[in-house]
Amino acid sequence: MQGSTPSGQFVFEPAATEPVPSVLYDEHLKRTSKSRMSPFAGYVMPLWYSSIAAEHQAVREAAGLFDCTHMGVLEFSGGGAAEFLYAATTNDVQKLAVGRAQYSYLLDAAGNILDDIIVYRRAETLYMVVVNAANEPKVKAYLTELLAGRVVIEVEPQRTGFRPSEPCIFRDMRDTAAEADCRVDIALQGPASIDVLAKLSTDGSIAEKLSGLKGFAFFEQELSGIDCLICRTGYTGSKVGFELFVHPDQAPRLWNLILEAGEPLGVLPCGLGARDSLRIEAGLPLYGHELDGPFGISPFEAGYGWAVKLDKAFFVGKAPMAKIAQTYDMQVARLAFSAMKGIRPVRPDDPIIDGCGVCVGWVLSSAKADEKQYALAYVSRNAATEGNALGTYYLARSPSQVQQGRAERMDRGQQAQADLTGIVVGRFEKF
Repeated sequence: MQGSTPSGQFVFEPAATEPVPSVLYDEHLKRTSKSRMSPFAGYVMPLWYSSIAAEHQAVREAAGLFDCTHMGVLEFSGGGAAEFLYAATTNDVQKLAVGRAQYSYLLDAAGNILDDIIVYRRAETLYMVVVNAANEPKVKAYLTELLAGRVVIEVEPQRTGFRPSEPCIFRDMRDTAAEADCRVDIALQGPASIDVLAKLSTDGSIAEKLSGLKGFAFFEQELSGIDCLICRTGYTGSKVGFELFVHPDQAPRLWNLILEAGEPLGVLPCGLGARDSLRIEAGLPLYGHELDGPFGISPFEAGYGWAVKLDKAFFVGKAPMAKIAQTYDMQVARLAFSAMKGIRPVRPDDPIIDGCGVCVGWVLSSAKADEKQYALAYVSRNAATEGNALGTYYLARSPSQVQQGRAERMDRGQQAQADLTGIVVGRFEKF
């Protein structure tokens, strides 16, 4: 079932499918065991190779290589591509120069977040859009319906259907029908990334080209004979990091070339565990956790209101976003707690307690990094000030703890004594 309701909500029920191996599956099994592979967003992906802590540290001190081939890669081309993406996304693609990328959102007309995305402008009328793997089927269905003019695009007054004035061609770049144009994503993140990639090119100026590349900028170049789109983006908080979009047939070769070139520099392959701990330490939101999810967290609450251009003439979901921008009273905050030996880890759903013993929010994600544990939490805006001391209460982890009186859940405004006190730190951090 899929389609748009009169209230502007886009309804989509994905088909039940078994997780499939990523294009790098055989390479993963050369370096880790099947017991460390897990279903994730429709694919079988590595959780870790050596350990989450070692892979986390490798990214911070050298570099780490991530299999991101499960991410959706879509293409929009033709004279109407910019007009279509202008209406479909919250940021302003008209301000996007060729060779630059832009963080943005896809919303339905009710203001529900369908996904957070990155739009790449490859040529005057050629765009590439990278979407989350878990949302790819829904996003493709929505964009197909939107392009065909079959979804509600505005609720009051109700308008259905949007068609660009010129043709806009929509392709899935991971579909084999794209043939030689197919693309998948591999990410190399960390300070040694430039040196590693420079080893794969005979172009003596490649290191300078990579180091001079600004954030969210990209160029296309061969590395060891492999056609690559190289973009300075990433999801680890690393100041130096790249995503490389290559043909899936070339992905295993590039994967191995990078690891061979990077081994003397301390580069490690990294699994989903380090990917999560790195993004939590850096304060980056994950769809379903710090964005949308059970709380319906908006871009403004997530700290990315700047990517919602309310001054645009129109985009799908603009009216509800404008209302949220004026009324939201919760936001995502980053908290640091001690992780010294003997201190229990903070977990998602644990309540956040203010200095008066009042529940002001809940943990969304948490991870250990060095001697600290970081939590991304959904808290009252007036409690989220940097430097503010906030505590957490450990919810019951077992039936015996419930019998001893420990709460299984806690609502906002309830009273509790914090088990561990931490501090609100800067929302984002670069390494």
